[in-house]
Amino acid sequence: MTISRRDILKAAGAGLAPLTLSALPSLQAWAATGNPLQLRAGPVRQSLRPGAATSLWGFNGSVPGPVLRMKKGDTARILVSNALPNDQGTTVHWHGMRVPNAMDGVPQVTQDPIPTGASFAYEFPLVDSGTFWYHPHQHSFEQVARGLYGAFIVDEDQPITVDREEVWVLGDFKLQPNGQQVNDFGGAPTLGGGGRLGNVVTLNGKQVGAKQGLELRGGERLRLRLLNTATARILKLDFGGLQPMAVAFDGQAVTPHPLPAGYLLGPGMRLDLVIDAPDAPGQQFAVSDTRDLGLRLATIAISRKAALRNKALADAIALRPNELAEPDLNKASQHFIVFEGGVLGKPAIGLVDGKPSPVADIMKKHNLYWTMNYQAEHEHSLMHTPLFNFRRGESVVLKMVNETEFEHPMHLHGHFFRVLKINDRATPHREWRDTVMVSPKGSVDVAFVADNLGEWMFHCHILEHAAGGMMGTVVVE
Repeated sequence: MTISRRDILKAAGAGLAPLTLSALPSLQAWAATGNPLQLRAGPVRQSLRPGAATSLWGFNGSVPGPVLRMKKGDTARILVSNALPNDQGTTVHWHGMRVPNAMDGVPQVTQDPIPTGASFAYEFPLVDSGTFWYHPHQHSFEQVARGLYGAFIVDEDQPITVDREEVWVLGDFKLQPNGQQVNDFGGAPTLGGGGRLGNVVTLNGKQVGAKQGLELRGGERLRLRLLNTATARILKLDFGGLQPMAVAFDGQAVTPHPLPAGYLLGPGMRLDLVIDAPDAPGQQFAVSDTRDLGLRLATIAISRKAALRNKALADAIALRPNELAEPDLNKASQHFIVFEGGVLGKPAIGLVDGKPSPVADIMKKHNLYWTMNYQAEHEHSLMHTPLFNFRRGESVVLKMVNETEFEHPMHLHGHFFRVLKINDRATPHREWRDTVMVSPKGSVDVAFVADNLGEWMFHCHILEHAAGGMMGTVVVE
């Protein structure tokens, strides 16, 4: 489906079609009691698209799972129970949250998988406000693709002034004509290629389209939190003539600025926007992914009702930054990591479980396709050597070099890093992130303070790439 300028504006002179947006369940009220929140991973039947119910896995009976909502400074107490079929062990990783290492939810690294029929209690302080999410780290290429994910919002002490807020959780599913999922999780073509791309993109658990969306009154200010939970799909965002202001990347405040055209929201990445609705009654703006399928994700329509106000709010939209240690670039240790492999390019040799292996064996014998610094790892293998060992409090500059033909959204657990350079060009905002896109044949320079003790995952968040060898750890001691 191709989105044209005419499609974006054609409804301006007509009556507004009703827009719907699936409401996300919330556990905010439970958090206020001080009792542990309950998350149950289990089978779900849900209609992702009209006409058929799909067998999925979800938290608390829905896909996405409930929005967990708490305040900065709270302590999260969450009891996760496993009701998945086929003796599937699971865990929960709190993506982007600076938790104690034992609470990070990585099997064979920070905990054992939770067996079917058992539970695990997570408890950790909420040191950062922002937009985060939760998902399994056990066979995540399958468990996330089946629907096990949800948003985790930590509110600021002093939130910015807006009229309303929306959370858009974007997903990607590969469905058969009968509505059931294609059971090809972890197949060789997806591990070594672009990942497992679906054919049904969802917004808050329903197929995207022109009828999904919301209506704003002129002058209304919206805070929009977007989250890409897809295992592989990279979204190229277009707001059809609206000019959103970016106020946070991956939950961390950034100097407010217009969202760049064609912004890439990769798997695992989050984006906070502020939109001031123009005084344009009846106009509709298509929010689209223009990268692959040319999909309209949703519609933002301006109501024909009287404007809420005649001009935008004067209140500042800059978020209060979280307390992150600033790396000392003059004293920082310098490190490189090189990504190689994939079906379109491969290293001559790599290390598998610490042993040299020819490329043919890496791919055929071990079903691994990627290396980081010539090292390929089975998912969460304990037989690896950490990629890096850092002293607690050490300032680190890390240059990621991508020698492959594919993008890699690289995610570091337990920390945030400043993005200094992309393709050797200084970034204009030096934003904090926990997941950054490294383009084919490109590079990214980041800096951070290694201040969270433990062994932390560092991996590609195209989850098939991680399962195909692009996974390792860094140790802070």
